[in-house]
Amino acid sequence: MREQGRVVVNNPNRVPPTNLQPADMAKLKAFLINAITREMEADPPVLSERQKVIQENLAKAYQQTRVNLPESLRQQLFHDIQDDLLGYGPIQPLLEDPTITEVMVNGYNKIYIERKGKLIKTNVTFENDEHVMRIIDRIILPLGRRVDADSPSVDARLPDGSRVNAVIPPVALDGPSITIRKFAKDKLTIQQLIDLGSITAQMAEFLRACVISKLNIIISGGTGSGKTTLLNILSSYIPEEDRIVTIEDAAELRLQQDHIVRLETKVANLDGRGQVTTRDLVKNSLRMRPDRIVVGEVRGGEALDMLQAMNTGHDGSLTTLHANSPRDALSRLETMCLMSGMDLPLKVVREQIASAIDVIVQQSRIKDGSRKVTAVTEVAGMEGDTVVMTDIFKFEQNTVTSDGKVIGELKPTGIRPLFTTRLEAAGFKLGPEVFGASVADILSAGRRRTR
Repeated sequence: MREQGRVVVNNPNRVPPTNLQPADMAKLKAFLINAITREMEADPPVLSERQKVIQENLAKAYQQTRVNLPESLRQQLFHDIQDDLLGYGPIQPLLEDPTITEVMVNGYNKIYIERKGKLIKTNVTFENDEHVMRIIDRIILPLGRRVDADSPSVDARLPDGSRVNAVIPPVALDGPSITIRKFAKDKLTIQQLIDLGSITAQMAEFLRACVISKLNIIISGGTGSGKTTLLNILSSYIPEEDRIVTIEDAAELRLQQDHIVRLETKVANLDGRGQVTTRDLVKNSLRMRPDRIVVGEVRGGEALDMLQAMNTGHDGSLTTLHANSPRDALSRLETMCLMSGMDLPLKVVREQIASAIDVIVQQSRIKDGSRKVTAVTEVAGMEGDTVVMTDIFKFEQNTVTSDGKVIGELKPTGIRPLFTTRLEAAGFKLGPEVFGASVADILSAGRRRTR
């Protein structure tokens, strides 16, 4: 076999041997794609036969070119063309790699991935900006979405549930950009989080008690910190008999309970009408007799509607928001409530927050790429104009190893939450060891009581 990139002649009717430059390979690939596309437009196959028909037409079109590539190069060419026609072009292998959690296209020749919490630049490239645009169109057209100069950004999801954001010029200055948050095929369990060191068994038991006892919980964290994963896990604790309404921008939650109504926002149509926002869905959910309302993420005026729902009998609600600490989460909630358009004094907003929210769970991505629950904080009420917060569990960083690994400990603070009586009323009598008391402390306290 000749060296890769050189045409091999096995047939006198084929073209004489020549070197195929990258530009020639691109032209050959474009020719084959156009030939297959014309055949399929003339005789569209049913969806179940699409892959088979593409493979047959590809072999036929390649035969007609009278080119004989080395087998390894031919297989790579065929694979790339099928990825273009059946998948998402050069990023398809990245989407199929289970170790990759995010794919980021910054430009046609700048593609990054996230693996184990670390960002890595790949050597994968598109042909040009038009190639990226074709893949964006393939993602959004089946969903009835659009992206153009008047609407240059779009949120969508792949058939497997992966979340997609695309931005094109004139907003994206360096060419069209795609960000794909991959949807894990295997749902993580709380035991896996414990094994990974993301949470301790005591924290997990405490949060399970909080969910079943119908406390209102907010999961706070930065981008990519694992908020949705944790929301999925905590939602799995909701009793089977409860009626659950979920509200999301792009459906990611995978709850296993039977009595669920799943709602998803809708963008406006070409005429600018028909938009359904998270706020619309939160308001509508109150008319659906929910036992639990689970909002994928609050990011605007719907926060006020969510708080009012929590304050009017819809206990046990869960949601996420972007913030870097539990205190920041409250500040974000205040800001979002003021975005609702209601002219409310700040103190009234804080009173709404303090009476509605019971627990804030802070999820963080540590410098070494690991994800941890770094705080479980009780919202204990108001003192004057200030919302009082008490850490129940806290992550304490001890050191960083030479290879960058963060060493620390998830520890209880020793403080019992004020809502302990609500947990006990639901049947959870958590022992003092859950909140940080050692066996020696417990025995010592017992001896003191008997004196």
